[in-house]
Amino acid sequence: MASGTPATTKKGGRGKPKTKSVSRSSKAGLQFPVGRVARFLKAGRYAQRVGSGSPVYLSAVLEYLCAEVLELAGNAARDNKKTRIVPRHIQLAVRNDEELSKLMGSVTIANGGVLPNIHQILLPKKVAGKGKSEIGSVSQEF
Repeated sequence: MASGTPATTKKGGRGKPKTKSVSRSSKAGLQFPVGRVARFLKAGRYAQRVGSGSPVYLSAVLEYLCAEVLELAGNAARDNKKTRIVPRHIQLAVRNDEELSKLMGSVTIANGGVLPNIHQILLPKKVAGKGKSEIGSVSQEF
């Protein structure tokens, strides 16, 4: 047996066999980076110490929110017959969802625009009991 092969042992052929490192994101089954979130939590000095479960939980919450917004924005893009999500679609998705709108109430999305809305007072009044032919001739009676 050849000692010192890099795939099986550490340097010098002594110690434990080398194993493939597995990220905390893959252990938790997440796409968002748990290690990076942990680093930001520590660097932000929100507390003196950061538990091992808190970055996992925060990464899962962020991933869920991102997936929710992307799904709604994709639906908005499909409704507008587009294949690419642009900031306008994100704005429409967020503002049409009650909970996301409350969460992102004070957020401004660049190039998002506004929701199409015309106040009821500004709309023309419907004349009750008259046909369409009479509505057009009302101003011509004088």
